[in-house]
Amino acid sequence: MSLSIWLALGASQMAAKEKAVVASKAFTESHILAEITAQLLEARGFEVERKLGLGGSMIAFEGLRQGELDVYPEYTGTLTEAILKQPELSRADLNAALAERGLVFRVELGFNNSYAIAVTEATARARGLKAISDLSRQPDLLLAFSHEFLNRGDGWPALQSRYGLPQQPTGIEHALAYPALDNGQLDVTDAYTTDGELSRYQLRLLSDDRNFFPTYDAGLLTRQDSSPALNQVLEELANAFDETNMRALNQRVANDGEAITSVAADFLHTQGLIANATSTAPTQASRILNNTLVHLKLTSLALALGCLVAIPLTLTLARRQRAASALLYVTGLLQTIPALALLALLIPLVGLGELPAIIALFLYSLLPIVRNTLTALFNIDPLLKQVAAGLGLSPTQQLLKIELPLAAPTILAGVKTAAIISIGTATLAAFVGAGGLGEPIITGLTLNDHSLILEGAIPAALLAITVELIFEAIERFVIPAHLRVS
Repeated sequence: MSLSIWLALGASQMAAKEKAVVASKAFTESHILAEITAQLLEARGFEVERKLGLGGSMIAFEGLRQGELDVYPEYTGTLTEAILKQPELSRADLNAALAERGLVFRVELGFNNSYAIAVTEATARARGLKAISDLSRQPDLLLAFSHEFLNRGDGWPALQSRYGLPQQPTGIEHALAYPALDNGQLDVTDAYTTDGELSRYQLRLLSDDRNFFPTYDAGLLTRQDSSPALNQVLEELANAFDETNMRALNQRVANDGEAITSVAADFLHTQGLIANATSTAPTQASRILNNTLVHLKLTSLALALGCLVAIPLTLTLARRQRAASALLYVTGLLQTIPALALLALLIPLVGLGELPAIIALFLYSLLPIVRNTLTALFNIDPLLKQVAAGLGLSPTQQLLKIELPLAAPTILAGVKTAAIISIGTATLAAFVGAGGLGEPIITGLTLNDHSLILEGAIPAALLAITVELIFEAIERFVIPAHLRVS
């Protein structure tokens, strides 16, 4: 056998052992591009882990920087405007800025997907809207924009300043904005120029007559230290797209309801990158089972940590009024931090995946456990404490023999509350790639697919009901009837 064949076989075996983590953000096009990338890598022998539907540009970008991801689709305009916040950067300067952060905009996909402002054709005709500047003369228009667009440098604040717009928009999930336009619940929203929903809902993109929006050239963002084998596969997607075929792919998913896995496989086959267009997507039953098990893992670990920390700490500090009040204040303050914000803040510290989700759920579980434990201890009849002290019991004996048994029903109620809160909050863990029942919910919101939303929402609700019943059984088994919390 020739040396070249041996080398080819060796390279193939190395690629077969190599792993790659492919991510996307939470909108249809990003899902499609990530799935195409993932299937191509799998066809070339890579073991691929998908982290789809991450909750924003900064989460994906930081995940890549932290080494939690290997590649995800990104856009030049998003990098300069929203992430680096340097809109004046040329392409060469952008490449240099990314290199300083250990990243590289490795593969140009071949199309520009810019932001735009969209209205329905009916609204455009009725209001005489042709350009964005026309909005300034109609302050009664109802505007709602995606949450990221409301806050990014190339989003609403700068757009409002450039065009002198008087409206005050509200935030809305991007995938829900189009049906809201169609139903007349709002008049104006942000859009992507390659969105498949533009034709489905007969939307008109208003002319950017003051040249506000920059170019958003699509590409694959990777780390500089990514493997040569990975880079070689990714290069196969260079300039494989244009605005026309990208919008067609988006339409097949958004309008025709085709599965992203099938659309991705068909595209790769059409481009001659894989031999056939078959895709092996897991069944709905297996998806529900796997997502439920991950959800249980996240919530149970967080709850166990919450109990191990909150109950002993509260029992220790309960006799010190100021310390107990401080503990209650701190845990209450943690509860006020929005879950997605907390998850995003944890990424630079612990990366993406299950760990930040478990830490966030643990922090949220502290308040109900601490509050119920303190309430139970403070409500014990002082006469009982005096009698216990008169009998010569030490403070530790009083705690273990008198106070803790009397407080147990209320403490258990706090643990139950923390468990149910964790089950609901854990659905947001999918935004940082932790999986669970939030994954189909977020994907369903992205694709406006109610069946996917229910695939996550119904098991989560059933899980919460099951936990409620389990705790009721525990109460009946370990707590005397006269001490149970009604």
